[in-house]
Amino acid sequence: MTKVTMTVNGKSVSGEVKGNTLLTDFLRTDLRLTGTHVGCDTSQCGACVVHVNGEAVKACTMFAAEADGTEVTTIEGMANADGSLNVIQQAFQEYHGLQCGFCTPGMVMSAAALLKENPKPSEAEVRDYLEGNICRCTGYHNIVRAILAASGQDVPAVAAE
Repeated sequence: MTKVTMTVNGKSVSGEVKGNTLLTDFLRTDLRLTGTHVGCDTSQCGACVVHVNGEAVKACTMFAAEADGTEVTTIEGMANADGSLNVIQQAFQEYHGLQCGFCTPGMVMSAAALLKENPKPSEAEVRDYLEGNICRCTGYHNIVRAILAASGQDVPAVAAE
């Protein structure tokens, strides 16, 4: 067993982990932060995206021991200080960028990383950035609209059905 200490969502946490414990397992099982989802176990779906030292990371590809000494932000840490939804979360709600919600935490975390890197991305840049995140429900259109809205840009209209 290895002792790990890290800051998660602004709070110092510690735990004992086996060498093969994934960061997803430490977050979900030990810390009970179940917003970080495990969808594929192969790093293909992006449901497990968290930020480690400010960078988007698929937590299913990182051992908890590798996160020792880092700052980790999960979806639970994305809300405003008063507990209200942040601008990205609000946009996902307003523009219906979610359906079943399983991919949503990873999408929000990826969107936050994109907007930090590129505050005003084009629609094509949003779609390209989300290539590592799979959504089986929405078809991505409203997710892209939500991210553009969160960036303060004009949002493409919904096509008439």
